[in-house]
Amino acid sequence: MLPRHYRNANRDDVMERKRSIGKRVRAAIKRWKVAGKTKYFCIGKNKTGTTSIERAFRDLGFAVGRQAEAERLALEHYFEGQFDPIIDYCRSAQVFQDVPFSYPETYKHLDKAYPGSKFILSVRDDAEQWYRSLTRFHAKRFGKNGELPTAQQLKESTYIQPGRMYSLLRINGTSDEDPYNKETLIANYERYNRDVIEYFKDRPDDLLIINVSKPGDYQRFVEFIGANSTSTDFPWENRT
Repeated sequence: MLPRHYRNANRDDVMERKRSIGKRVRAAIKRWKVAGKTKYFCIGKNKTGTTSIERAFRDLGFAVGRQAEAERLALEHYFEGQFDPIIDYCRSAQVFQDVPFSYPETYKHLDKAYPGSKFILSVRDDAEQWYRSLTRFHAKRFGKNGELPTAQQLKESTYIQPGRMYSLLRINGTSDEDPYNKETLIANYERYNRDVIEYFKDRPDDLLIINVSKPGDYQRFVEFIGANSTSTDFPWENRT
């Protein structure tokens, strides 16, 4: 008879294989369930109500992508210009939001890979409001004594996963010396929204622009995705 530690190691190996097989089976079932269904990509920048939109989709019974996996793929592939892993991941569900879907260029690749998809651009009342929301959230979550974090603190943050918060500022074009430069952040926010609107300018049925705090926009959202709801407003998540 094999020594106990060998038997335990073998049993652990078998259990790990079973878990791996189970994970692959569950993923395959999810892909099968959403195959052929219209995909919805929420491409508004972070801190524009994307989490509230995600919650609204979940409440209406839509299959939403696993955000942790999307974050991992963003860090590993987005900055290398490798969109195929992100595209393949999008076979796993029907709705996607946040990183990397709020990053420039991602929506263009997804539009080509999944023709017939719908896109939702969430915005704030104005760029100033977006900037205040972003900086309040970062100061509260990542800074010290209510101050905005430094680039080094962002690099060291393990929020969601290491490197995530620093990459978010890399997207906005600020420097390590001044990671929250107001002029740069606001210009990036406005440019991103203009680029999205320009891209879809001849396809008004494929892009919905909404403000989750604006009366009536929830109803426009529901009509856009072809759903029925007794609610009148978006659920408010991550208020800052």
